[in-house]
Amino acid sequence: MFNTFGEPNVTTNHIADETGISPGNLYYHFRSKGDIVECLFAAYEARIDEALLLPSARAPNIEDLWLQLHLLFEAIGRYRFLHRDLVDILARNRRIRARFARILDRAGASARTLLQQLMADGVLRLGPGELATLVENALALVTFWVGYDSVRNNHFDGAIGDPRAGMRRVIALLEPHLAAAERAHLAALAQAYAD
Repeated sequence: MFNTFGEPNVTTNHIADETGISPGNLYYHFRSKGDIVECLFAAYEARIDEALLLPSARAPNIEDLWLQLHLLFEAIGRYRFLHRDLVDILARNRRIRARFARILDRAGASARTLLQQLMADGVLRLGPGELATLVENALALVTFWVGYDSVRNNHFDGAIGDPRAGMRRVIALLEPHLAAAERAHLAALAQAYAD
């Protein structure tokens, strides 16, 4: 319901009605709608943390970048209300605000580690200071893609555009800095994903 109608537009009465229980029974399990949001946020956070994992037995490579983006956008699609209503939710819930800030820190660290390895392997070329900017731009794009997509493509019914569009935008940030073979490899992965 949050994904379809937007979290601010769904009340606990709506939730109780949709689940076929009384509002009192819902309040027995959750004191407020905020508690429900926090429960959903915990599941989202677990999916994001899983997506951010890099291989431990080997150095990450371009396919790990692709997989990480795929898993991130998959999780965002599943819990899209969190990203579409992010500013409102964070303004009302300081616990989620602190947890989301830590997610951004973990995502930034994972992206830096991955990109630094690609630089060490000679497949990604960045000038001084460009790594930090690239990581921040990618984080901003991933974080706010759902809202941008909603506005750009008039998706105000809870629908979400193709997650591949968000992935392509992040990859477009990287492409000018990648060696030709890695650009071609990413294009092949994108084509296989599209098929």
